[in-house]
Amino acid sequence: MKAVSYRAYGGPEVLEYGDLPDPHPGPDSVLIKVKAAAVNPVDWKAQAGYLGGLIDAVFPVIPGWDVSGVVVTPGSDTPEFQEGDEVIGYVREDFLSRGTFAEYVAAPVRTLARKPANLSFEEAAGLPLAGLTAYQSLKAVQAGEGDTVLIHAAAGGVGTMAVQLARHLGARVIGTASERNHDFLRSLGAEPVTYGEGLNERVRALAPEGVSVVLDFVGGVINGSSEVTADGARLVSIVDPDVTALGGRLLWVRPDAADLAALSHLAEQGVLSVEVAQVFPLEKTADAQRLSAEGHTRGKIVVTV
Repeated sequence: MKAVSYRAYGGPEVLEYGDLPDPHPGPDSVLIKVKAAAVNPVDWKAQAGYLGGLIDAVFPVIPGWDVSGVVVTPGSDTPEFQEGDEVIGYVREDFLSRGTFAEYVAAPVRTLARKPANLSFEEAAGLPLAGLTAYQSLKAVQAGEGDTVLIHAAAGGVGTMAVQLARHLGARVIGTASERNHDFLRSLGAEPVTYGEGLNERVRALAPEGVSVVLDFVGGVINGSSEVTADGARLVSIVDPDVTALGGRLLWVRPDAADLAALSHLAEQGVLSVEVAQVFPLEKTADAQRLSAEGHTRGKIVVTV
């Protein structure tokens, strides 16, 4: 099969496009013909070796954890899926090796759900990791009606999911973003505020009583955010370990078939939409990574196969 891989840690320049052996599904896995795979910051951070000590690499590594595609070969014990089923997945193992930037991926059923029928393969590929991160973050703080939720990086891939989910739960949402994304955030139901000096004052102006939930999807902001929280506020960060000293949770998103199925259902109900920023062919995955690393993209960057 054609795939993108790397044989040593590094930046986009270490990626190679070429032939690798086809994967084979185990008893509780299915073989998926990949239609699209989304780029996430964790992909190029892991590739650069920044996750050393957390996740080991078995070279050559095919990067990518997000996928949408079609089941071509079920495993010997996978009653959940049949040949021809359209699926999405957050296909993360406990090591780096068999990723989704390839023509085929063997995916455990615990990482999969049915693809939302109303989303394209490109849109659907952007749902699993970002959607699960947002969904599990909101579950961790038990956000709901009566909450004022401050979401950092609200216009990013995870942030846009969190805004939509929090609003669906009945919470008020304040989202930090660059000014060019403010109208977009308003369209999702959030009240936008600009990054930078004076951020806390701008948040306080909107929520003088303090926010009850903080979701940090960018890093470097959690300590400052503690100055705009109400008593008993709940905090989650996906990047900043300082959150634990403030009584919050450092969250590492987990593959969860039930959570992913819930997200798929919400997408089909029209509660969740996926903003696709740009689409690249598989052989241009390095360019997709470079764009992701710039950190200014609204929504998801997707690679098609």
